[in-house]
Amino acid sequence: MHRFRDVCNNWTKLALLCASTADLLRIEAFFVPPLQMDSQQNRVLVQLRDLILKGAFVPGERLAEIPLAEKLGASRTPVRLALTSLEHEGLIEQSPSGGYQMRRFTSQEIADAIRVRGVVEGFAARLLAEDGASRQLLRDLHDCLDEGDKAVNKPEMSLDDYAAYVQMNDRFHQLIMQGCGNVALQRVMDMLDGQPFASPSAMLPMQSSMEEEGHQWMKQAHRTHHAMVQAIERGQGSRAQALGEEHVEIARMNLDYALERPELAAELMPGMRLVAGKTRP
Repeated sequence: MHRFRDVCNNWTKLALLCASTADLLRIEAFFVPPLQMDSQQNRVLVQLRDLILKGAFVPGERLAEIPLAEKLGASRTPVRLALTSLEHEGLIEQSPSGGYQMRRFTSQEIADAIRVRGVVEGFAARLLAEDGASRQLLRDLHDCLDEGDKAVNKPEMSLDDYAAYVQMNDRFHQLIMQGCGNVALQRVMDMLDGQPFASPSAMLPMQSSMEEEGHQWMKQAHRTHHAMVQAIERGQGSRAQALGEEHVEIARMNLDYALERPELAAELMPGMRLVAGKTRP
């Protein structure tokens, strides 16, 4: 237990790095400035979202343009535009005194986002099964399965094994979403990935703290990866969709575990300070 706590900061950085890299690909359509300003706006947006998900701001904290601009080394205009985008994403809210403030999330919001992710990924897997996946995509998915097998199929997982699993897990889910070819689904998933603890690997630091039980949960999750690929290869659309929806239940179990141990959760995932309340049974 203590060994995992000692490396929790590395876990947080790794999981959020994967999410932030995906966010760089998002197209923000609120404003069309010159190329240099657009690049700065995207950079500021990614930095602010990253700070939010790391728990850098507490609920109710005012997000003033000038201090944020100084903190990020940017001008006020891209900060203002980034705040507008973050409000649109639901990560912050308008302050009664003007401007924006950090909002509090309920645990039910997080659980709902995780469940919606399962529906979206399940439908993406169904499309791949029914429309047919390319040979290259199937090779890439099998590479992920092999990498995951090496990480989890051993008596005890090291930190390097957990880190390898995070990278494999994020790539696996990205391949499913990119491979389905449905732009509308991809946009929904982009939005979900920007929500606290809703991305594929967001809750894995909590799972790592469970030692043997967490290891078993990870094995089960990876068995589901295998079953999803098998369903896609066999053209079993309904089965692929059901597996995608079932797959996120482990993430919801991790959320419940975190809510039952708030001090440990805040240590492993500082962003949990933004979450309050219990999920519905």
